[in-house]
Amino acid sequence: MPFVYKIALLFLTFILPVALHAQTIQSPDKLQPLAEHSRATAEIVTRLQHWHYQRNSVFLDDRLSALILDTYLKELDAERSYFLQSDIDEFNRLRDRMDDILKTGNLQPAFAIFNVFQLRLFDRLQYLQNSLDKGLDKIDFNANESLQFDREQAAWPKTVAELDELWRKRFKNDVLNLKLTGKDMPAIADLLRKRYTNRINQARQTKSEDVYNVFMNSFTASYDPHTQYLSPSAAENFNIQMRLSLDGIGAMLQMEDEYTRVMQVIPGGPADKAGQLKANDKIIGVGQGKDGEIIDVVGWRLNDVVDLIRGPKGTEVRLSILPGSAADTQQTKIITITRDKVSLEDRAASKQILEMEEYGKKYRIGVITLPKFYIDFEAAERGDKDYRSTTRDVKKLLRELVAEKVDGVVVDLRNNGGGALREVVDLVGLFIETGPTVQVRNTSGRVEIHDDRDPEIVYKGPLAVLVNRLSASASEIFAGAIQDYHRGIIIGTQTYGKGTVQAKMPLSYGEITLTQQKFYRITGDSTQSRGVIPDINLPSLYNVNEIGESALKGALPWDRIRSAKFEDWPEFANKIPRLVDLHKQRAPKDPDYVYLIKTSELIEKRNAKKELTLNEAARRAEKQNIENQQLALENDRRKSKGLKLIKSIDELDNKDEAPMDPEEGASREEMPLLTETSHILVDYISLSRQQFVNH
Repeated sequence: MPFVYKIALLFLTFILPVALHAQTIQSPDKLQPLAEHSRATAEIVTRLQHWHYQRNSVFLDDRLSALILDTYLKELDAERSYFLQSDIDEFNRLRDRMDDILKTGNLQPAFAIFNVFQLRLFDRLQYLQNSLDKGLDKIDFNANESLQFDREQAAWPKTVAELDELWRKRFKNDVLNLKLTGKDMPAIADLLRKRYTNRINQARQTKSEDVYNVFMNSFTASYDPHTQYLSPSAAENFNIQMRLSLDGIGAMLQMEDEYTRVMQVIPGGPADKAGQLKANDKIIGVGQGKDGEIIDVVGWRLNDVVDLIRGPKGTEVRLSILPGSAADTQQTKIITITRDKVSLEDRAASKQILEMEEYGKKYRIGVITLPKFYIDFEAAERGDKDYRSTTRDVKKLLRELVAEKVDGVVVDLRNNGGGALREVVDLVGLFIETGPTVQVRNTSGRVEIHDDRDPEIVYKGPLAVLVNRLSASASEIFAGAIQDYHRGIIIGTQTYGKGTVQAKMPLSYGEITLTQQKFYRITGDSTQSRGVIPDINLPSLYNVNEIGESALKGALPWDRIRSAKFEDWPEFANKIPRLVDLHKQRAPKDPDYVYLIKTSELIEKRNAKKELTLNEAARRAEKQNIENQQLALENDRRKSKGLKLIKSIDELDNKDEAPMDPEEGASREEMPLLTETSHILVDYISLSRQQFVNH
């Protein structure tokens, strides 16, 4: 072991872990690296240096060493609420040594840092337990003080007293949050004691494998956020998650601080059909059946939360959630989902026809909803002539819509996270004659152009593509190609921006997912980070600063390469400015659209706040003010549509409440955007006919 490691390790092991409070909670065991970790580290370093997309621009040196340390500390203490500044000062002795740790496979310093974190964590849990023991009746909810809840850029606490003051406010906020839900003090004390005890038990289950997983992902994240190491158990848990997506409620989950956050609701799954669970929602409690106790899961390990949510097909699970799109962050609600299995049929493309009257004429707009780019690879490889695929299904639907004499078609790609590259190439081909669809560059810099070589155009009529922030990967390739060819109008919000391709590689201990390719549009522009910018923007309840590739630290940058050769439809672009004007004139007259815009603005104001008042009266006033604003917005919408007004925002949760639109399954966000997209397409059709007549 190099001399500098010996000094640093001795210091981290014997000086830093001091007791900050009188301990009644037994201190955690010190964790040590396993022999397997050293071998796996050498393999991971080699994979990244030779196979990663950025192998020629990212080097394991002192610059990267500093980034790895900062990422590791953020992973352990993102809100700067456990470590003291003195801890950080000592860790900084390793700032230019993390690369050497990885090269030699000596992981003792990394584990020493984690062991300090464990001691600080247990000390804070002891503080919370002590606060409970003192009683809740001594908390002054009339004091005018606030809690800074976004501490990512805050200074590290310098003293134990400063740390105690931060956690005093955190504890007070825990109590106040529950008090505002109507719970009495004994119930609050009981719930918090269970929550804190559970956190202690969860922390005690931490293994050396968990530490290694965190540290190695701090290393892989220095290359890009989609390159990840999975230890054997982490890989197993990931597979459990994927099975949950298909056999449970149909949602992909991840840990964010102490909460389980919904990454994605799987299209066609039970949660999607129920329509109540959304991306960015936080799950704070899980109950079984109609009457089972809601178990608080704040601070739980992800796989334990998953185990609670999973269950036999046909059974019910109740989730207590903090909606990510709620204007009031205290506005928890309980939803019920019946567990089921997501079949290919549920995820397949589907169609509907919207009828509307504009410019003194009736129009029929066909809508193809595409949740995913799918293909039954096994059936295709068997030579099955009737195998299911995106292109085959959409081709059939397009022909049906043409036979039904629609005036235009909308392809709805909202929440479509991507899928098979082969399918998106073929799908673009249904709308163009021949030509390139996407460019792919690999680690060596070689660019491969994927072409549509089938001259058949299945649908030649007016086309619009509707996207949102959760349209990603293959969806962005399709939208980008349609936009670049000027074949259709792209409408919605800026897409996710995932323009990279990953491949899994086995290791002697676990596996690694490695970024190896990058997508480029036929113009040469990358979809990475920027995504696809719509021709006409529509509002969204998703915060682009919180969701999307650009929100991920270390995401690969946008860039461009040489354009492929293709012929576009130049007359199309000339109509966009006029379409934008018509949209801006019409949208303010649509009650549902106005409601969506104003709700989005309300959420944006909430997101701009970085502090919470801990004064109960002020907090209640804020809560009431938000509810009043929401109620006013809802009743304005209802009044404009001739609907019955409501007296409380809680009435919206009633199952007997009429949906915002008679369209089956249409949500409060989805239908207004689809309707406006159809109106825009009708505008385009009208302008095109006028141009034809004028000529």
